[in-house]
Amino acid sequence: MVSDGHGRVFELEQYQALGISGENVVEIPPDEWIPLPEGSQLMELPGRLPVGKDRRSSEVATLTENGAGKLLAVAAFVAPAYTIFYHAAWEKLPRARRLSLFAYSAVGWFDGCFYVPAIRIDPDIRQDPPNFNQAEIARSAQRQLKLFPHNRLVAHLVNNCALTYGCPAALNYLLNRWEMPLPTARTCNSACLGCISLQRNSGVCSAQHRINFTPTVAEIVEIAVPHLDTAPNPVVSFGQGCEGEPLMNPQLLYQAIEGIRQKTARGTINLNSNASRPDVIIKLIEAGLDSLRVSLNSARPQFYTHYFRPRNYTFDAVLESIRLMKNANRFVSINYFTFPGFSDQPSEIKAFEKILADYNIDLIQWRNLNIDPEWYWEELNPPEEDGLGIRQLIEYYQAEFPRLRHGYFNPSLK
Repeated sequence: MVSDGHGRVFELEQYQALGISGENVVEIPPDEWIPLPEGSQLMELPGRLPVGKDRRSSEVATLTENGAGKLLAVAAFVAPAYTIFYHAAWEKLPRARRLSLFAYSAVGWFDGCFYVPAIRIDPDIRQDPPNFNQAEIARSAQRQLKLFPHNRLVAHLVNNCALTYGCPAALNYLLNRWEMPLPTARTCNSACLGCISLQRNSGVCSAQHRINFTPTVAEIVEIAVPHLDTAPNPVVSFGQGCEGEPLMNPQLLYQAIEGIRQKTARGTINLNSNASRPDVIIKLIEAGLDSLRVSLNSARPQFYTHYFRPRNYTFDAVLESIRLMKNANRFVSINYFTFPGFSDQPSEIKAFEKILADYNIDLIQWRNLNIDPEWYWEELNPPEEDGLGIRQLIEYYQAEFPRLRHGYFNPSLK
């Protein structure tokens, strides 16, 4: 699939779609393609020429133009609950700008349908596009604003998260079901390369604006308790894409969790976090925190540091937070920023296996890393190791750790 540079996408039948694993152009096995999931988006890639395999000569070619004019590469941004196996193949032109913060899957065309190399890693339907009724969302938005006219967190979730950005978690809050977001933090002690809420002098824009206030305990408890009490399979989660690191407000989190649990024992209280402050985690466990999702791009400390760029904490502190949660018999998942050709390198597998085994991790959330792949590779400069393949990687962990769960979302535990 290619674009004419004006948003028109079409097939070049003479060429076979290829993928990228790390820095390597690879052929994609036929059994790794699936129909493009509903809710996915096609993207033309400015300053990038498509790369494909000539079916007649079997040569890999960079395509500059056809009879209709110049061509641009095309990628797919795949819907939630799916993990991609390969990035799209392209050749970057000189002076091309960095790509925005998306995951750029290879995409092809077969038998009248778009296809991508990916797997549905989580059967949970909570973010499937057909489940969002826009008329019902609009009614609920107005109802919530009237019910909580002075609650700034409600206004933020409704006006910014749900109605401006279309955040599925915020939409599910409006529809009173499943997982509800509770953003609280304006600041962060990481400076992640691909941070979606704050970018400075990187050449890319933030995907969304960071929350610009700190809610009170009362504002949090006021809306979290009704959700836990009435929603099916309820989860409330601190730590969202529209904020910094929740652990930067330890007293707020402690009092909010304690306040929620004083009013209801139902549902799961979850924290999405960089897990950088074990001294805070132990207090949150005491307050009633049920689950912790720890974000990692790598189990190798040097590459974790290259991406997260931590301020005043270490990789060992992250592991200590995990240990404290598991010692307290709480649920821990790894939000694994999956990157074809890197996550499946043998040295990465060895390091991640050790964490999975030593800390008895409950779940891997196989999240595609949203970043320009070439930027990421240049910044991390990993060793030259051929990847096992993302599908093979998932299957390997399934075989080696039979009790380990694999998914995309934070589960409801009670």
